[in-house]
Amino acid sequence: MSRAATAEFQGQVVAVSGASRGIGRAVAVEFARRGADVALIQRGPATETADAVTALGRRAVAVAVDLGETGQAERSVDTVVDTMGRLDVLVCNAAEVMRADALTVGADDWRRMIEVDLVAPFIMSRAAAVHFERQGSSGRIVFIASVLGFQGGIRVSAYAAAKAAIVNLTRALANEWAPLGIRVNAVAPGYIETEQTAPLRADAERKAQLDARIPAGRWGAPEDVANAVAFLASDHADYIHGHTLVVDGGWLAR
Repeated sequence: MSRAATAEFQGQVVAVSGASRGIGRAVAVEFARRGADVALIQRGPATETADAVTALGRRAVAVAVDLGETGQAERSVDTVVDTMGRLDVLVCNAAEVMRADALTVGADDWRRMIEVDLVAPFIMSRAAAVHFERQGSSGRIVFIASVLGFQGGIRVSAYAAAKAAIVNLTRALANEWAPLGIRVNAVAPGYIETEQTAPLRADAERKAQLDARIPAGRWGAPEDVANAVAFLASDHADYIHGHTLVVDGGWLAR
């Protein structure tokens, strides 16, 4: 059931990376529903997300970049500001995951995942912090981590390593930037029904194992994560810095 739009982020610009599908799309649409204009940062098209944002009466601008290239990651934030006029919230959601045995995964593939999943969020957040200071505004940064930031996972060594680093990067940047009025936090999703987790859900045996461990009795929806992200970016979280909010149906408590 759809909810009524609000003006919570009226007049603000939110940039979301990896916004074409799944969690990124849900985050972009949720901010639009709450009154924000949204910049969609990603490699491919985001037509459906842009249409959903504009249907809510908000402005949507797509910024095409390959976040595996450091220069493009940094320029993406500059492009958002040049195009939209300002930036108030950055959500670093884009990530790549490759399921492969650590004994056989290629070094170049491993580096690519670290570049997209860890280096790009740092580069983008640093560029955003520069703009926040120039604007004289209290900017907000929300990273999308993962429960695999706290666990090793299976056959996802690069992804798990990057997400663990994101959890601690959240703390480190909060320590430096909280005195500047910049809030840095993260959301760590558990098992969410997205295109990325489709292979897991298609494996009946593995899905049964995962289902049995989730106390809430269901996988999460992208909107569950989007609501948590919007909360951390809102005034309600004004005194929350360096925190990783786990949205996992109780997975880590098991």
